Amino acid sequence: MHVPDGFIDAPVSAAAGVVAAGAVAVGLRGARRELDQRTAPLAGLVAAFIFAVQMLNFPVAAGTSGHLLGGALAAILVGPYTGVLCIAVVLLMQGILFADGGLTALGVNITVMGVVTTVVAYVLFRGLTRVLPRTRRSTTAAAFVAALVSVPAAALAFTLIYAIGGTTDVPLGKVLTAMVGVHVLIGIGEAAITALTVGAVIAVRPDLVHGARGTGAPLKLRIDGELVDAPAATPSPAPVAARSTRTVWAAGLAAALVLAGFVSFYASANPDGLEKVAADQGIDEKAQEHGAADSPLADYGVRNITDARLSGGLAGVIGVGATVVVGSGVFWAVRSRRTSEGSEARTTGSV
Repeated sequence: MHVPDGFIDAPVSAAAGVVAAGAVAVGLRGARRELDQRTAPLAGLVAAFIFAVQMLNFPVAAGTSGHLLGGALAAILVGPYTGVLCIAVVLLMQGILFADGGLTALGVNITVMGVVTTVVAYVLFRGLTRVLPRTRRSTTAAAFVAALVSVPAAALAFTLIYAIGGTTDVPLGKVLTAMVGVHVLIGIGEAAITALTVGAVIAVRPDLVHGARGTGAPLKLRIDGELVDAPAATPSPAPVAARSTRTVWAAGLAAALVLAGFVSFYASANPDGLEKVAADQGIDEKAQEHGAADSPLADYGVRNITDARLSGGLAGVIGVGATVVVGSGVFWAVRSRRTSEGSEARTTGSV
């Protein structure tokens, strides 16, 4: 659902840029509370994994494909504030390096694909986990539903933005019906990927899943014929090896590299939902050439490498590497800022 340059006029694109910048600022502030010494290294990995999976377009209807948006997955794994930052990093790398998603439309893309999906998914996810049993299975089911709903919600958000600043005169009813309809189908794929990923991480390290914290029904004791919550046991400190995230980080990075470097070659070549609707409805009549069209990695291939498999695979590996480096740098900086502020507060309080 990467919106290219020319779909939305300049004033509305600028306004969306302001909204996106505000959301990123709020995300930076909120991420300080979400990130700790265990999850900060994983946030960059989440961004890289989402980048990789977004290269895997899957067929959803005749001549149409879809791909992961990732807002729900990021929010559930590392928290909603950090999740917005993850998607913003992915979109920035895609726009600058791979000419995917317009540069002037970056604010639109962050707002639609980052903010809307993350907020809608996390609000729904939290609502479901409060009414469902506190089990890992329920958490995975809630992730499925939240991801499913987040995709047509993003399609609706794009339609609203297009209604305000669209550059072509197209009946909005047709745009809305086409966008929401195809993205409901894409949402099923998004939900499956999100649920499988969340379920896999919960099975290995539930303590690293932001949305899974507090899952597991409390132990009950029967006293005088009534069931009451058992007093919480004081856990013994886990050994350093058990708390380490290196194994999870290495496995996640390896999976992202394999997906982007190898599996992506077999992705569907059909246009995604937005591209298909834009072509069918005439939304793309004023589409503009991408500002980074001359990038050596444009269109997810390495310039001057004629072998399509090698070119695409190498571009994917470069993209994963660049995203994990940039993302990790951002999140370590946020984490360091939190640590620095905490130290200053303790120093001030002791004076």
